[in-house]
Amino acid sequence: MTHGDYTYKPTNAFTKWLDDRLPVIRLMQETMTNFPTPKNLNYWYTFGGILTFMLGVQIISGIVLAMHYVPHETLAFDSVERIMRDVNYGWLLRYMHSNGASMFFIAVYIHIFRGLYYGSYKAPREVLWLLGIVIYLLMMATGFLGYTLPWGQMSFWGATVITNFFSAIPFVGESITQWLWGSFAVDNSTLQRFFSLHYLLPFVIAGVVLLHIWALHVPGNNNPLGIDVKGPADTVPFHPYYTTKDGFALVLFVLFFSYFIFFNPNALGHTDNYIQANRLVTPTHIVPEWYYLPLYAILRSVPDKLFGVILMFGAIFVWAFLPWLDTSRVRSCKFRPIYRQLFWILLVVIYILGYLGAQTADDTNLVFWGLELPIGKLLLARICTFYYFLHFLVLTPVIGLLETPVPVPESISKAVLAKKGA
Repeated sequence: MTHGDYTYKPTNAFTKWLDDRLPVIRLMQETMTNFPTPKNLNYWYTFGGILTFMLGVQIISGIVLAMHYVPHETLAFDSVERIMRDVNYGWLLRYMHSNGASMFFIAVYIHIFRGLYYGSYKAPREVLWLLGIVIYLLMMATGFLGYTLPWGQMSFWGATVITNFFSAIPFVGESITQWLWGSFAVDNSTLQRFFSLHYLLPFVIAGVVLLHIWALHVPGNNNPLGIDVKGPADTVPFHPYYTTKDGFALVLFVLFFSYFIFFNPNALGHTDNYIQANRLVTPTHIVPEWYYLPLYAILRSVPDKLFGVILMFGAIFVWAFLPWLDTSRVRSCKFRPIYRQLFWILLVVIYILGYLGAQTADDTNLVFWGLELPIGKLLLARICTFYYFLHFLVLTPVIGLLETPVPVPESISKAVLAKKGA
């Protein structure tokens, strides 16, 4: 297939007239249908499309839920119960939206770690990577704001604990905290502000996603080999090859999503959120949603509140420097035997941090699957936090300089044909 086959050509007078004035069909053809895509993309690359689908689900379900939700501290909890009981298919919308947040984060974590494994953050895709980090931060903010809206016990106390961390910022911390609250404590003003921001941010995310897609189409897709496209022989049109592949993966993901909606809708939530918020009764154990748990463990690993907040946000912002911290000339971990092992160690460390984030804050020995391990939870959290930053700030640049990569194939096409021949 020659490069000329990717050029859009109007087929009739109307499409020519429209193309001269608003080339929307040309844009869709050249960026979605005929866009040349590396022919060796695997199923890990389908999660970008899944994320776009989940964003649409969250926006549409959120708009309908907002029609029935009442952002008032004395009415919010009852309005959620009314949605569940009296609104037509309200239970479906509520479970779709609440579990959809978890599905969104499952997909985005797979998407992020796929990028880490295959080196998708390296030149010339630095801006693409940075925009992805912005999307992730916006998702974190939107998810936290949405978690407070049911105004159950965990919603109220989670909002109280998390917003209080901003007070640790020198000089301006108290002002920021009171601005977030809209008052001198978490109350009705806080709920109204959070509802307004929660409604707004998904549209901001959608705008940044468009920039993210634009930034993707300038250098083109990365691929599992991490090598540049050498010519038309290395690519296939996005449609029908990847639309079919992404569509099949999306169906499987929707089946996974449907299990939680219809059979286990509260598995990823907290039972205390079915108790109406009471500022006079503190829950035994205040925990955030599961997708914040590794960061929550990092936050709690140090006794100083300000240092904990710096580490928590630093755990995300360190990703922004990864394109320059990684000194290896090879993108993909497939050809980096030492760094590949470090990548899997990092995943284990993040899982341990997530597990520790769900535990109580005392420094007793860790109990895992009913077995008491001879190490304190706080000590283990500090070890994992230390390794997390060591991986990005020290091991990544040092290993990139010292490691001898496995020879990289000459082209995508030769690698694919060699694999098929074998």
